[in-house]
Amino acid sequence: MRSLWRSILLLALISCSTDSTNRNPYLLEVNFRFDVNLNLPSYLELNNIGNPDYIPNAGVGIRGIFVMKAGLSGSQYVAWEASCPNHAPNSCSTMMIDGQNAVCPCDNYTYSLFTGQLLNRPDDGNRYYDLLFYRATQSGNTVIVSN
Repeated sequence: MRSLWRSILLLALISCSTDSTNRNPYLLEVNFRFDVNLNLPSYLELNNIGNPDYIPNAGVGIRGIFVMKAGLSGSQYVAWEASCPNHAPNSCSTMMIDGQNAVCPCDNYTYSLFTGQLLNRPDDGNRYYDLLFYRATQSGNTVIVSN
């Protein structure tokens, strides 16, 4: 009987999730798909490396998305959530593009639109999050952004 309990305990310990992903507690998981037609005049700048575009469409991300051509070969696109990753969505948490960075007006945190990293991370011992990444794949003249 004792070995049965040991086996059950061992099975329970093994089956416990050890998911090491650290999901951002401020930004909820949203499912969406958005097709960016690179032939449309509003998205022509996305054909050039380092020219980000803000897409504020309802249902696309939480507060919209930033899309940018970022690959060295010119064939890779990146997409990021436009809601500041270090605040629950509120009246000031929609970020703005500043060159090739995004800036949160709540606290003036600056994020790279190439890497998603918080560039002016405070050294105060608190946990800070980088931009929330969305999948961006190119198919012909369309960039498909999804989560």
